[in-house]
Amino acid sequence: MNDNEWSPATRAIHAGEPCPSIGGAITLPIFQSSTYEYGGETDYNDIRYLRLNNSPNHLCVNEKIAALERGEAAIVTASGMAAITTALLHTVGAGEILLAQEGLYGGTHHFLSHEFAGFGREVRFFDAQDLSALSGLVDKKVKAIYVESTSNPLLRVPDLIAIAEFAKKNGLVSMVDNTFPSPINCTPLEMGFDLVLHSATKYLNGHTDITAGCAVGRKKVITGVTNLLNHLGGCLDPHACFLLNRGLKTLPIRVREQNATAFKLASALEGHKRLKRVIYPGLKSHPDFERAKRVLRGFGAMVSLDFDGSTAEADAFMGRLKLAFSAPSLGGVETLVTRPATTSHSGVKPEERVRMGLSDTLIRVSVGLEDSGDLIADFERALR
Repeated sequence: MNDNEWSPATRAIHAGEPCPSIGGAITLPIFQSSTYEYGGETDYNDIRYLRLNNSPNHLCVNEKIAALERGEAAIVTASGMAAITTALLHTVGAGEILLAQEGLYGGTHHFLSHEFAGFGREVRFFDAQDLSALSGLVDKKVKAIYVESTSNPLLRVPDLIAIAEFAKKNGLVSMVDNTFPSPINCTPLEMGFDLVLHSATKYLNGHTDITAGCAVGRKKVITGVTNLLNHLGGCLDPHACFLLNRGLKTLPIRVREQNATAFKLASALEGHKRLKRVIYPGLKSHPDFERAKRVLRGFGAMVSLDFDGSTAEADAFMGRLKLAFSAPSLGGVETLVTRPATTSHSGVKPEERVRMGLSDTLIRVSVGLEDSGDLIADFERALR
């Protein structure tokens, strides 16, 4: 059996690891060195130097992420936004146009809406649930299309296969933020996407102790992203690479357990009198349920609750939870809750949030690894 035939669980543990091991160490050591001896490299980006993202820790974690996403190559970055902005600036040049899904993560939306134009680029937003209007947005200046495999925080699931096919038909680079599903639930490169992005701070690391990002795709594409990243300086520290590599080894088992608990929590809370709606792609009530079954292997660990009451009451509910922390991130072993209007999407204008369908009382839940019965009981008690 070769590496390509390994299951995700095996790739998570063994892909990228040095063979033979270094000094017999089962765990790759932290190479806390900024500088390496010159080895005759002829390309600037191949010179061994920490800012160039090519320490032994970088190379190991890059290969592991590429194996999990079924890509030819990957590059880790200092944050998810470093990966997203670098990839966008590399893919869409000055004077060119990006097609982007409406309702993106707040940081991405703000960058595209307020800063992209400063770099000489243009964005055209489209409804990812209605692809009929896409053809009318394409002209010779449009170079790429950008979506999220599960949107943040309304958990919409676009027709990824149709979008990848549309991009190929029109000669566009297809880009997707795959943070929410992780490669355990979704591998967009196998559907035809060119470039996959992650906030590795979230599920890939899974322990709420580093900030990181990554880009995955064909080797030629990743080489271009890397070359720009090396000049923008968004390098990941070797210790963070070490922690990310450690987190990746438990990714499959963590995500499978979190998927199961999230489904149980969403099912238990659906129809509760204090909630207008429970949003989870694994519920039949979700508008994209049938599509999610086609493009996702698991429905994920994110649940959104549209609270029926005031923002003060929604905050009071979150404050009564004993097992969930009120915090703006996601993807860790602990359950986190937040109101996106005050955190991830606080930079989005209120009227724009309304247009997205994001209410001020929407609560986003990142389901952790607590016992499902304990978690459900805690949410039900807090809602009472």
